[in-house]
Amino acid sequence: MAADEPLVLGIETSCDETGVGIVHGTTLLADAVASSVDTHARFGGVVPEIASRAHLEAMVPTIERALKTAGISAKDLDGIAVTAGPGLAGALLVGVSAAKAYAYALGKPLYGVNHLASHICVDQLEHGKLPEPTMALLVSGGHSSLLLSADITSDVRPMGATIDDAAGEAFDKIARVLDLGFPGGPVIDRLAKEGDPAAIAFPRGLSGSRDPAYDFSFSGLKTAVARWIEAKRAAGEDVPVRDVAASFQEAVVDVLTRKAVRACKDEGVDHLMIGGGVAANSRLRALAQERCERAGIRLRVPRPGLCTDNGAMVAALGSEMVARNRPASDLELSADSSLPVTDPHVPGASHDHGHDHDHVHEVSKENLYS
Repeated sequence: MAADEPLVLGIETSCDETGVGIVHGTTLLADAVASSVDTHARFGGVVPEIASRAHLEAMVPTIERALKTAGISAKDLDGIAVTAGPGLAGALLVGVSAAKAYAYALGKPLYGVNHLASHICVDQLEHGKLPEPTMALLVSGGHSSLLLSADITSDVRPMGATIDDAAGEAFDKIARVLDLGFPGGPVIDRLAKEGDPAAIAFPRGLSGSRDPAYDFSFSGLKTAVARWIEAKRAAGEDVPVRDVAASFQEAVVDVLTRKAVRACKDEGVDHLMIGGGVAANSRLRALAQERCERAGIRLRVPRPGLCTDNGAMVAALGSEMVARNRPASDLELSADSSLPVTDPHVPGASHDHGHDHDHVHEVSKENLYS
């Protein structure tokens, strides 16, 4: 590790996981996570108030664990990075408040960063510097987005996004219909390996010639699957859970990968990065690899532990902010639950991104479980 590379601590609290990462340049030194997912499981989704309380309880112990793992003292840090948005408002406020307190007490610069841009930047910790431009497909419980990153610290352009349910949200809801519990993604992935992806012809949303080329819609698919299951049950027939899981999963990943590869071709970009919690899905990875190889596109996907929300991704983007001499955020930095990805970095309260969301189809995590 070069001595002049920035040493940055990142804090992530956008949803239900308290993540603290420490990065030296592009080298990951610590990735500590405290998850409250088990607490939310009995409600079938994330409860914002419970998430915020869990972050409060976990914050200091998780930071201390990360520092111990990295073998450093807080005074050795070159900066503190934190997710300023998008995400659950209360949860974000806990992380932002903690980051401001540590930055003030230690006399270190503060960097408020975008959650989605962080998901892109985390790949640098595993595969080295991101080529510029890079196309990114981010798929999670809150977002299904196609983003073109020309400069991860300042220039991320939305190409397309979900207009209704995000992919991860659809996985959770279908798992609920099948009585598989929460979260739904891992269990559907596991059962799908034993099912037939061609058993049931579920619809592919927004795949017509007149539909938006890069936007996603999974609400119709979710409804079609739920009605198919209900019809089987109403007829007194057993539901072939594995075939349903495989066919549903195939419908989701088919659309995701097809549109991502198309965006790469249309924009002349030869690198595709996939991130977000759903990027841990084995079928998504396999189909993306297959289609990228055929198209001459290099696929970059972080290991599953770096795909879900974590502090390492925030630290990675913070490290880039320091390395590229981006201005620090001021201590009036506030959380923004609907922060657009066109703002990878939030200098401070005076920074006005206009809240013009006409270009954004992204679904805030605030509205996922209503």
